[in-house]
Amino acid sequence: MAALPYGSAVYGCGRIQPRRRNNFPSTKTHMMMTNHNHNDLSSSSYSSKISTDIPLYETPGASFDLYLEDKPRVFEAIFPDKRRSQQLNEEEWRVHMLPIQFIFLAASPVVDMRLRCKTDAAEYPVGIPREASKVLELHIVRWELKGLDGVLEPSHFSLDVRGSLYPDRRINGRGGSSRLRGQLSMGVTFAVPPVLALVPENVRREVSQTVLRTLMQNMRDKVNRNLVEDYARFKKEKAREKALLQSSP
Repeated sequence: MAALPYGSAVYGCGRIQPRRRNNFPSTKTHMMMTNHNHNDLSSSSYSSKISTDIPLYETPGASFDLYLEDKPRVFEAIFPDKRRSQQLNEEEWRVHMLPIQFIFLAASPVVDMRLRCKTDAAEYPVGIPREASKVLELHIVRWELKGLDGVLEPSHFSLDVRGSLYPDRRINGRGGSSRLRGQLSMGVTFAVPPVLALVPENVRREVSQTVLRTLMQNMRDKVNRNLVEDYARFKKEKAREKALLQSSP
């Protein structure tokens, strides 16, 4: 995402295909830029990686694994603004992002996100410990950039977003203080349109790195906060349910 701001943020994974027009703690970042020819147009690529590692307090009968099973709830925690999202099927949601600004170009991204939980260690992304009991993945499967007609063709732009989130209990074990760990990577490649070709390469690089870095950090922080807060509500709900069952005759 050259930048995909929203009222909240999202962890993603997967290679994005264009959609037809008709239809707190631990952070690691890495950026790079390359240039090559794309149909006789200068093409630029930018990428960024970031990780998260925060305390996760689980309780018996309300594990984070159990919380992740309710995918609509998890999605709503990540994207609380219902006016900008709609569920397409059991696993996919369409999200209308807030407008983004890149130098003097503006666009309104629309992305289709797939939310999945994995429990088979053989399917875990690289870097996820095999001991992890469950991994949450988001896969942006389709996208559209509105507002760039005549400036940037869909075939001249690609977006790659991959991410994961999981509870790590290797140190403290179940029922105690676990860690919520995650990783997010984002890459953008686009053929530089004539309107941007006049901007010096070093300026484009600096602006792109700043935009990506800020976006990734905001996404990470908002997702962490929203999920942890909603998981706290989930634990209270489960505690009330347990109390009601125990008090029933």
